Amino acid sequence: MLVTIQQQVTLTFTQDRLIEYNAGLLAICMVVMLGFVDDVVDLKWRHKIIVPTVASFPLLVAYKGITSVIVPKILRSVLGGYVNLGIIYYVYMGNIAIFCTNAINIYAGINGIEVGQTIIVGCFIIIHNIIEINLNQGLDTRDSRQTVQNHMFSLTFMIPFLMCALALLKHNRFPSKVFVGDTFCYCAGMTFAVVGILGHFSKTMMLFFIPQLINFFLSIPQILGIVFCPRHRLPKFNHQNYKLECVHNHYTLINAWLRIFGDANESQLCNALLIF
Repeated sequence: MLVTIQQQVTLTFTQDRLIEYNAGLLAICMVVMLGFVDDVVDLKWRHKIIVPTVASFPLLVAYKGITSVIVPKILRSVLGGYVNLGIIYYVYMGNIAIFCTNAINIYAGINGIEVGQTIIVGCFIIIHNIIEINLNQGLDTRDSRQTVQNHMFSLTFMIPFLMCALALLKHNRFPSKVFVGDTFCYCAGMTFAVVGILGHFSKTMMLFFIPQLINFFLSIPQILGIVFCPRHRLPKFNHQNYKLECVHNHYTLINAWLRIFGDANESQLCNALLIF
């Protein structure tokens, strides 16, 4: 019995799976290069969209999953149970890669928030993987075996990434001794995109990005240039009481939190946002 369970939860590196694995590593390496270049020369916003788009091509080429979505029950009498989106689904996955890569980077600016949020997202991805493996490993169907393989594939990326992030948090939390820069933010975002797309749970992945989605929607006026967008949209540091204060024309979740709940020191603010 123990041998059977071990076989069911072991990742099988077929040729297609190896292609996906290498495509994922290539995409991550490409955005790490982008992050390093951004840290050195300060890329413009349009470049930060173009490069992740190019980096997502290996993922989209290597993707072997379905392109259908489940139709809501109220529409199934008209559209049926599933709708095949075809190329539109590939456009959606490409946008997922762009969003994940930049979502961590624009939800940043205080000690520990970048690494902290990636640890939380990573933990929930691993929990999701384990739950799905446990639910499907005893079922002798093709779809169940494929689901187990997909989530095992995700774990091969997420467990090493989470361990590295935990070690980094020790030095990045307040008061930070190490600053992660754009390099880590892009690397983390693309790692999540890789496991979401190639692990075939990209729609579920968005549930783990709710704070980042809120921050993105708050940032839209400045990202689109409707409102002036400074290079760094940080809260204001008050030297008298050592607390951070809201800057009202900086449209981020960090500033919105300070506007609603009042001034806070950096450690308290980071902890509150991570709990949220």
